Amino acid sequence: MPTPAAPKGQPIPLADHVDYADGSIVSRTLLDSKAGTLTLFAFDAGQGLSEHTAPFDAVVQVLDGQAVLVIDGRAVTAQPGDMVIMPAHVPHSVRADQRFKMLLTMIRS
Repeated sequence: MPTPAAPKGQPIPLADHVDYADGSIVSRTLLDSKAGTLTLFAFDAGQGLSEHTAPFDAVVQVLDGQAVLVIDGRAVTAQPGDMVIMPAHVPHSVRADQRFKMLLTMIRS
């Protein structure tokens, strides 16, 4: 049986659960089920995800640094503690002008 991606039934220090890597984006899936996914990301400065759409709302929670999300052509800057809901079927991208970490929650409906 595979090892779970995240311990269940105990606190998880999210920002410490994924590390930065020079010139890269690091992701770590914490939970993947029929209901949805929880994925941690660490973006090095200058990295990003190109414009795309998702069939479900995507919730970004910034844990460290500062994220720039472009949603339907409009740039949104998010700081640690901020949450941004990216609507389903709306083009969006992610840009790291500086290093940042985020938790992405996708709930399938």
